[in-house]
Amino acid sequence: MNRQEIMKFLPHREPMLLVDRMEIDENQVAHGSYTVQGTEYFLQGHFPDYPVVPGVILCEIMGQCCSLLVKEQLEGRTPFFTGLDKVRFKRQVRPGDTIEVSGYITKQKAMIFFVEAEARVNGELCAQGLLSFALA
Repeated sequence: MNRQEIMKFLPHREPMLLVDRMEIDENQVAHGSYTVQGTEYFLQGHFPDYPVVPGVILCEIMGQCCSLLVKEQLEGRTPFFTGLDKVRFKRQVRPGDTIEVSGYITKQKAMIFFVEAEARVNGELCAQGLLSFALA
């Protein structure tokens, strides 16, 4: 899916739509990517002379990329984080980097989903964690 297709089911819009491409493979693993342009609002003050993508934004990118896993349930609902567990940041992400995300559902309770996700740049791990979100 490209950005136009993503916007048909994901309620996020600019400047918070942080996914360029998404798909699910045959093993029910979500894959998505986002290329950091360098003009994003969150880089303006983080940090002016040395822009680095904030960790919370990396979590948001992982969450948005993994939302495709619940595409059928997402229509008419909004995903809200309910938890971030065991999140670790291993590498800085800077302008020009393309973040490649993968994730899969580990558990579901009603409309609450638990996902194990990771983000990589050039194959190098930059963030990982256990995410949970509810559809409201």
